[in-house]
Amino acid sequence: MNKSKIRKKLLKIRKKKYLKNLRINFRSILNILKKEKIKGKILGGYYPYNFELDSTGVLKEFEKRKYQISLPKIKKNFKMNFFEWSFKDPLTINKFGIPEPISDKVKYPDILLVPMVAFDERLNRLGYGGGFYDRYIKELRKKKKILLIGLAFSFQKVKKILINKYDIKLDYILTEKKLLK
Repeated sequence: MNKSKIRKKLLKIRKKKYLKNLRINFRSILNILKKEKIKGKILGGYYPYNFELDSTGVLKEFEKRKYQISLPKIKKNFKMNFFEWSFKDPLTINKFGIPEPISDKVKYPDILLVPMVAFDERLNRLGYGGGFYDRYIKELRKKKKILLIGLAFSFQKVKKILINKYDIKLDYILTEKKLLK
């Protein structure tokens, strides 16, 4: 199945099966950071929309542990950057309906929590089709090492995602049920 068909099918399933109370086990992420010996304390997260797995509980736990939280802001030409954000800060809604920070303080994450539409066993991810994350990760890797952790519902797993040279594989994928690495 091509990416467009997978995307259409999974977005429909995600809307139908969405359960707000399903969460990622925060300890699982801490274990990954410990195993990978990640010392950096800048976390790139996302504010969920369109029935994405809710990452706000994980972001709150990291903020309690003195991590600097950052969220993406969409820029022109299918690009984005991450900006400082805290739960005490307001958000604005962009033209895609995605909540974004109002901050203008750019932060380069050490750890990036990545939303997705679908994923496969080989840690390939399918997003919404704009290539925002792939472009951002490619640019960020020129500046620093980064750990990529995808977050998704277990039902978003597909047999195989056809990838191209622009697609970036994740380091880990966490669902409400298990960890892929």
